[in-house]
Amino acid sequence: MIPSSRLTLRIALPLLLFVATLNFGALDLTTAQAYSVDDAIVVNMVEGGMANMLANTKTKPFYALDLTYSGGHGELCLAGYAVMKVHHDKNNAVVRRGVDAALAFLKMLNNAQQRNFLGSENKTLYTVSAAVLVLAEVDRKKYRPQLKLYEKYLRQDRESFGGYAYPGDRKGDVSQTQYAILALWTLDRAGIAVDYKGIQATIGWLLRVQDPGGGWPYLGEDPGSKTRIKQGGVTPSMAVAGGSALMIAADILEVWGGAMDEDKTGIVGLPEAVKLFQEDLVEDETSSDKPSYDPTAIRQSIEDCQRYLSNSKNSVDPGKVTSQWPYYQLYTLERYESFREVIMGDDYREMSGWYDIGVNYLKAQEQKGKGWPGRSYTTSSVSSAFAMLFLIRGTKKAIEQEAEGALAGGQGLPGDTTKIRVDGTQIKGEPVAEAVTDLLDMLEGDDPNALEGKSLPEDMQLPQDPKTRRAQIGRLERLVRGSSSYQARRVAARVLGQSDEIRVVPSLIFALDDRDTQVRTYARDGLRFISRKFEGFGMKIEPGEKQNYGELRKAQREWRNWYLTMDPGYVFLTQ
Repeated sequence: MIPSSRLTLRIALPLLLFVATLNFGALDLTTAQAYSVDDAIVVNMVEGGMANMLANTKTKPFYALDLTYSGGHGELCLAGYAVMKVHHDKNNAVVRRGVDAALAFLKMLNNAQQRNFLGSENKTLYTVSAAVLVLAEVDRKKYRPQLKLYEKYLRQDRESFGGYAYPGDRKGDVSQTQYAILALWTLDRAGIAVDYKGIQATIGWLLRVQDPGGGWPYLGEDPGSKTRIKQGGVTPSMAVAGGSALMIAADILEVWGGAMDEDKTGIVGLPEAVKLFQEDLVEDETSSDKPSYDPTAIRQSIEDCQRYLSNSKNSVDPGKVTSQWPYYQLYTLERYESFREVIMGDDYREMSGWYDIGVNYLKAQEQKGKGWPGRSYTTSSVSSAFAMLFLIRGTKKAIEQEAEGALAGGQGLPGDTTKIRVDGTQIKGEPVAEAVTDLLDMLEGDDPNALEGKSLPEDMQLPQDPKTRRAQIGRLERLVRGSSSYQARRVAARVLGQSDEIRVVPSLIFALDDRDTQVRTYARDGLRFISRKFEGFGMKIEPGEKQNYGELRKAQREWRNWYLTMDPGYVFLTQ
């Protein structure tokens, strides 16, 4: 569980659709969750979805690409975001197509006549939000100018009452508002200032249009006061959408508190002695003096929503979906549960079985192991994107990445670790690091490539002081997960493996999949040492030989299963 924090979530954006009434059916609250993101069934479905999306790289989207309001570019942005979220490969053809669509659409926004096309066929806001997500996920620094232009559009598009709506509508709708808030939240975490007073207004609107029974409607009837009135068209689908939007908007304003042990670099636990070159930092324009909002009212609102969903006739069962957009709705549900867990803290009680039911539904709908079929107004790529993001617990994964300082999609440490410098005297030309602090300074210093694994002393020891030790382990884990220097990853894997700390096991399991043979070897041997299972779980490594992928995945699954016997509550992330 993360303590109250602004979460760097990269959340998928359902688009090209307004939400129809969803009959989720009854959910058995006594069923224990059986599936996890690491189960072979789940992993295989995700890989099948990837294969589907790659096969459809040149397939036209459902909506036209020559009309700003149609939403075709948004489909490509969503697909690119989902693939980037799963495999973190900005050179993937689907990701590149998504980025190109986001950049092309920005140029088209100058066509005001198309942008302001009236009615529910206007998908401009959805596409803007999807474009923000894919650009920020791939490289928030490189695409900063484009992200700022998208922020300007979102700032102008908000209605005076605080919500968002289709052009010409006099009522705000929860679906549009949800997507806009996701994009604004992403921009804020990318260091781009947004209209924080506008966010405050959006929170007020969401609270006002909540039905007395706890759910949300598609179109909100604003009473103009805190006294709720009966809303028409309340559905479980809109309840989780409205609840998610409210929690995310509150997080933008840091209603739950600031990030623990986080400075403006966004690197958790970074020692004060280490600073980043200013020119390599992602510029942060966000305000440290954001308007406040009473968390009590928001927490009560979410509790009311949960009571609504707990009613047997409203409970969430994706297996009994009657709507045209089940894949979108599955991912909305995952987002709602992940945010609610963070906000409710010790009071959180999961709706047991929801993930299992979703996995079984997707298993039944899968197209012979190759993704999911298109539905009304969507293509197979859109369905597969939502399905994959549900299966990998996309929101939960992002939360855990923020807590662990794990690096993905260009977030956190710069891709070039040689740009990290140390205040004071630099350590240069030293063939051997005698202490972990010196070692880390070298790795994060001028030339980490000058340090080979063989130069490390065999008796390297982490400090005993708990605070210092925790900070150094955090630095090592970030290096093994995200450094572009293979020497830095080698050193980090070796020292972590010698630490005898059970807490580093997830990072070492992650490193088993490293592209460098020596990193994989240090990670494997470190796991065997820490666990005292000296034979481990197989995974033969031969220098110069291609790694057996099936054997690697099997070893990772076995190590995760072993770790869960040590820490049953831990949630592993898709690697």
